[in-house]
Amino acid sequence: MAENKTQPTKTSATDYLHDIEDLQRKKDCQTIAAMMEEVTGEPPVMWGASIVGFGQYHYKYASGREGDFLIVGFSSRKQNIALYMMCGYEHQEALMTKLGKYKTGKSCLYIKRLDDIDMNVLKELITDAVNYMRTTNHIAS
Repeated sequence: MAENKTQPTKTSATDYLHDIEDLQRKKDCQTIAAMMEEVTGEPPVMWGASIVGFGQYHYKYASGREGDFLIVGFSSRKQNIALYMMCGYEHQEALMTKLGKYKTGKSCLYIKRLDDIDMNVLKELITDAVNYMRTTNHIAS
């Protein structure tokens, strides 16, 4: 079976954050990194060239495909900061209404800057995602 394309690397997350050119984006990403590290109790690990991840879980599909992936993480993208929470957002609707200005994908939360969102709500979302991933069985259909 094919391996997941996005794998942990030996690249330094500190170097990745340091190399972000936009000063406000850099500060926002450093704040997110500190929050995710606090919530997970895990150090930052680069997954691929541009995702800073915290913690990891094992998944297995009914087809037999399995692998490991980050529990929560983020990436500085050209247009926004993408936050990855592998539990998705469907079960967090009440919190999402209080978050502020954002967009979502299946497991991605896109924000322009931290000033656009409520940091306490973001921390709750991250904490909920980590707890969910650490307490559920990861077998997907």
